[in-house]
Amino acid sequence: MPEKQTTARARKDKREGKSANTQAGEYVKEEIDHVREGKHGVRSAKQAIAIGLSKARRDGVKARPAKTASAATKKKAAQDTKPATRKRSSGTAAKKSTARKRATTKALKREGTAAVSKRALSAQAKKSASRRTASSRSTAAKKAAHTKGATGRKAAAKKAARTRARKAS
Repeated sequence: MPEKQTTARARKDKREGKSANTQAGEYVKEEIDHVREGKHGVRSAKQAIAIGLSKARRDGVKARPAKTASAATKKKAAQDTKPATRKRSSGTAAKKSTARKRATTKALKREGTAAVSKRALSAQAKKSASRRTASSRSTAAKKAAHTKGATGRKAAAKKAARTRARKAS
């Protein structure tokens, strides 16, 4: 069950016109924080991301799987999207059975937390980016700059200038 703040941040991203991936990023961040604070562990950075995406889809974020994703991944994504579209009175996704929830948590608690270290996440990000074309990365960056707003762009420009100055010296 995602925290209320996470859902609120994702909804804010949606209002601001940010992509579904950005909205889902809030849930992934939450999952990484959970692992870091020791709520449970994960085997890899990929698993932490997958759990976050699953939560996002169940909460109504329209994060579609990649065209190149496996059939199993596409099936899981469709399965996660279903609870979000189902009409319900309480306003929350269908509850997992107690036994299944306990089993999942118990299995995750056996795993370590090294998978969400800065180093592991950086390696995962680089690996993931290397699979994309330069034009795809460029388009994403342009869209990000566009949805950032004037204040956000100014802050990013200042940060970039600081980074360049630091690297030059």
